[in-house]
Amino acid sequence: MRVEYEELASIVARGAKELGIDLPSGAAFAFNSYFDLIEKRGMDINLTAISGEENTARLHFLDSLALLKIYEFKDARVIDVGSGAGFPGVPLKLAEPSIDLTLLDATGKRIAFLSELCSVLGISASCVHARAEEAAHRQDMREQFDIALSRAVGRLNILCELCLPFVCVGGMFIAMKGVDSSEEIADAREGITALGAQLQNSVDYAIPEAGITHRAVLIRKTANTPDKHPRRFARIQKHPL
Repeated sequence: MRVEYEELASIVARGAKELGIDLPSGAAFAFNSYFDLIEKRGMDINLTAISGEENTARLHFLDSLALLKIYEFKDARVIDVGSGAGFPGVPLKLAEPSIDLTLLDATGKRIAFLSELCSVLGISASCVHARAEEAAHRQDMREQFDIALSRAVGRLNILCELCLPFVCVGGMFIAMKGVDSSEEIADAREGITALGAQLQNSVDYAIPEAGITHRAVLIRKTANTPDKHPRRFARIQKHPL
């Protein structure tokens, strides 16, 4: 039986309450419009492999919102690197409107989707069409953010080189990973140090009503990233830090 949109909003509201998050008025129902646009545009754009209201509500929306209980986002300058369908940046913005949000993606169609999404949801965000390894060398973006986020599937040592150059000294890079990422985290330690950062901790969290646990890896920026980073992506892949 198909879950109605009212139930999607209810799943988000219940899950947020379980996480201890107070959603702004109307925010839960805004996720209905979010899902609707994913459904409309997903046929033409590769946005997400997860489908259906229940799975989207839990595995995308609530997974993103869980970060609010792991780190402080109020009034933060946030960049979502490789944003795709807007996870986790857009759900976080809906729940914490004070965020100054930038959505970065290398695919023009996804950026067009994100721009449309922000308009539909009535939220303000900067949607930037660029490759991360190029955007991170731009003066207006390098070390300009309090928080960089990544929900990408790449290995952590690669993601760190792409994301940490965006973070200001004292800021945080948060990588969303699976709980089987311990070896990946260990492999990234040397590179994290080379990029002017240190591993702060990792936090495992349960997604409400999903029976799934994910992990947020928190990496603190402690010094300026050397100018040579990030390198060209082909070199990052071939010779990761």
